[in-house]
Amino acid sequence: MLRPAAAAAALVPLLLLTACGSGDPGHTAAAGARNSSAPADDPVAGVRKVDSIAALLPADVRKSGTLRVGSSVAAPPAAYYPNGSDKRPEGQDIDIADAVARVLGIGLERQDASFETILPALRSGKYDFGTGNFGVTAERLETIDFVTYIDDGQGFAVKEGNTSFGKKVTDLVQLCGHTVGIGAGTTFEATLDANKGVCGKAGKKPYEVKVYSENGATVTALQQGRIDVIMSTINGLRYQASQPAAHTAFLGEFHRLDVGFTFRKGSPLTKAFQAAVNELIKDGTYARILEKWGTSASAIETSRINPPEHT
Repeated sequence: MLRPAAAAAALVPLLLLTACGSGDPGHTAAAGARNSSAPADDPVAGVRKVDSIAALLPADVRKSGTLRVGSSVAAPPAAYYPNGSDKRPEGQDIDIADAVARVLGIGLERQDASFETILPALRSGKYDFGTGNFGVTAERLETIDFVTYIDDGQGFAVKEGNTSFGKKVTDLVQLCGHTVGIGAGTTFEATLDANKGVCGKAGKKPYEVKVYSENGATVTALQQGRIDVIMSTINGLRYQASQPAAHTAFLGEFHRLDVGFTFRKGSPLTKAFQAAVNELIKDGTYARILEKWGTSASAIETSRINPPEHT
């Protein structure tokens, strides 16, 4: 039998979470995802350039033919390394970005980055756009432009057999007296910080928040009992709970958020990206990508630029 610490570590490959979210592409994300093979379907292969949409790109981009993308590669179904970090990443975010690039007739220079570094790097000009399951929030809209491609959001998960939260978390008061694990720089951190007074108002002991820079560390903490519940993305937690060896239970959707490609404020790329996503929705490629990754329930009807945060 494995000792508790070793057992938790052995579970990490199946437990890594996506990030609205966080992830360290150089450590647990790469190692953990290696044992999970990618679906064989390739809906991106048939996508072709659409000249009228490519014409929406700035002239300098059309000339260079390449964009730099900062990509948080954390875990399935969004983005992960099924064959090791020295191989090509796979996932829903990867497929959608690649399909958009094909519609626009450009190549992508993908650079792995930790989730919390991508938005500041966009503002500094290091990347042309970013991916990483970034949820649209009012705060982010002040400094970042979004082009939406999916509807995901916030949810909770516990270790299998934990019934202390009931079947679903619908109110943050349910967290009172418990320890919640989250990723650094996420919407989850912002939500819990903004609502930290709810327990006092309810006459209950406050919840404690532990922030982790790596998804694997958060899951290990759950399995070892150092946290009671994880707050992360709906699709990531649902995927995790579907793996028999994970031994986690998904506690349902808490708050939906639009998710999109991210750009520096005022970027000239947003209209082209929006048109490309809508083309993929129209021709059926988008639906095939989501079906491939089991995220069809998060489909959107049309891509939008900078929609207001869901209330």
